[in-house]
Amino acid sequence: RSPNLFVLCCDKLQKRRCGVFGLGSVAQVVTGQGAFGHYISINLGFGLGVALGCHVGGKVSGAHMNAAVSFAMCVYGRLAWKMLPLYFLSQLLGSFLAAGSVYAVYYEAIHDYCGGNLTATGAKATAAIFATYPAPYLSLFGGFIDQVFGTAMLLLCLMALSDQKNKPAEAGSESTLVGLLVLLIGISLGSNSGYAINPTRDLGPRLFTAVAGWGLDVFRAGNGWWWVPVIAPMIGGVLGAGLYKLLVELHHPPLTRQFKLNPSCPLLSCKSKISFHFPPISFKY
Repeated sequence: RSPNLFVLCCDKLQKRRCGVFGLGSVAQVVTGQGAFGHYISINLGFGLGVALGCHVGGKVSGAHMNAAVSFAMCVYGRLAWKMLPLYFLSQLLGSFLAAGSVYAVYYEAIHDYCGGNLTATGAKATAAIFATYPAPYLSLFGGFIDQVFGTAMLLLCLMALSDQKNKPAEAGSESTLVGLLVLLIGISLGSNSGYAINPTRDLGPRLFTAVAGWGLDVFRAGNGWWWVPVIAPMIGGVLGAGLYKLLVELHHPPLTRQFKLNPSCPLLSCKSKISFHFPPISFKY
């Protein structure tokens, strides 16, 4: 079997799982008109979906579910550039299929809610179940800054959680902490534009809505908003990871130290050189 094909399939599976829970929570809140959840439900849906997605593929593909993370890892030499198209394709396909799955499950609820009129704008708009759109007050520039900042915070914290010379996540807790990080971003930085912070999470479902009945309005809505959650997170990811490397990683002491041990202790009656070796871990939203 081709290892690249295996990675693609694994990444698609974890992205689909993450997307189904996240998009499903949005669909339930929107079509239920507040009777079956609120904004916090959406935050929990995406956060827990990410955590479970990390569990599905963390040991196989590094749990790459976010193109901005994959791109930043390539920039800083932690992922081979030749792998980026493979990850991007699998993430995009997984998001597209997640949107299709949620649409199939909530087909009747969506059409009952909007009267069969699938729109990207207006009082009964349903395109935002699948992709992000800016708040009415938000400009393209403000939205761009919003996405750069949110993704920078994501990468900065991910770098800290995986930094073996700092205070890394305990073995086995990585997925939970990444999910909590996504939840935290949602409840603190989500109201402007829905905190896409992930190009493929937004573009895949947007492409699905374009072909599933919403049409090209999904690209025109919000003054042509669609490109902002694709480009801005890529920039924000590189900036956030770079900021962590500049302000923290570059200032770490070496892992190998020499210790002069207490000669009065019978078990430690000589000078010893003790080396600490930490195995690398990888988990990426």
